[in-house]
Amino acid sequence: MTTKRDYYQVLGVERNASEAELKKAYRRLAMKYHPDRNQEDKNAAEKFKEINEAYEILSDAQKRASYDQFGHAGVDPSSMGGGHGPGFGGFSDIFGDIFGDIFGAGGAGPHGHQGPRHYQGADLRYNLKINLEDAVLGTTVKIRVPTYVKCDECEGSGAAKGSKPISCKDCNGLGQIRMQQGFFTVQQTCPSCHGSGQVISNPCQSCHGQGRVQQQKTLSVKIPAGVDNGDRIRLEGEGEAGSKGARAGDLYVHVQVNEHPIFSRHGSDLHCEMPVNFATAILGGDIEVPTLSGKVMLKIPPETQSGRIFKIRGKGVKPIRSNVMGDLLCRIIVETPVNLSTEQREMVEKLHQSLMNDNKNHSPKEKSWFDRVKRFFEEIKRKSS
Repeated sequence: MTTKRDYYQVLGVERNASEAELKKAYRRLAMKYHPDRNQEDKNAAEKFKEINEAYEILSDAQKRASYDQFGHAGVDPSSMGGGHGPGFGGFSDIFGDIFGDIFGAGGAGPHGHQGPRHYQGADLRYNLKINLEDAVLGTTVKIRVPTYVKCDECEGSGAAKGSKPISCKDCNGLGQIRMQQGFFTVQQTCPSCHGSGQVISNPCQSCHGQGRVQQQKTLSVKIPAGVDNGDRIRLEGEGEAGSKGARAGDLYVHVQVNEHPIFSRHGSDLHCEMPVNFATAILGGDIEVPTLSGKVMLKIPPETQSGRIFKIRGKGVKPIRSNVMGDLLCRIIVETPVNLSTEQREMVEKLHQSLMNDNKNHSPKEKSWFDRVKRFFEEIKRKSS
């Protein structure tokens, strides 16, 4: 599988390029690599397709924002749904785009097509914040989304009840007209019907001929178990309604998992820190550990050092794309006793004296650390002599 090039590199522009700069770069490259002009170059068609794809994404403000944030994954055709991937038309498409601006209407360009235009509804984004428990175990939430929906009064046609749109007389229902400029034939969007191919003489009063109205709709979103921060859920057809009954866009729910007071997630594993008192760390014992599915008992062996990690198997997360359940990793934090009474302090002092007078090594890490420090200074002294 080949890796796609960065769209800005494909067009040879900076990431902050304006719409005019994008269009200028697209036209220059499209003229250079159009297959009709490079019939002997087998790579021209692929280059032209790559240029079209880059311009199609970057010339759309919403798709460009998604690409800037998520890269190719944010505009992947396999997950964006609906429509077809970028392609290319005849050589006249390029001239139609260039001369269309001169004569007052946009030509086909990278979005060119034949016939009436019915614009698909825009895709929408919704940022959903959920807690860690819901992300790991799954849940269903209700969200309210402001959007455009199909007008019920006219059923999306834009025409008042009892009437219907009529075919545009200027373009004969094609949505486009042709103009002859010398030896060039320029195809333009029909200015009378704006590319729809139809004219509404009696518009619907509810949507004013648009075929859609703005409202908030409530949706039920199923959050699958194992979803992670940054994942997105696609709801097909739940974006904005298209014009004149065209296909609705999609809604992309972007998941943001809130910080948890106890656990942090790393892939399929959960991590937590467990405070253990001084005596339990020395003598050993059982401590109660919380998990997302209830409490479990963890056996602490005698002489447990601070920072030691214990693994509780099967108490982590089962990711969406895996059937393997992760683990819970508990990091032990040994607490130094505070607020000691006089008697307790005396007992600690006695213990300290006993440990100091004993020939056994009761603090292996401390001894090894001081040994390393001693060697360090000896090495410095040797080099300086």
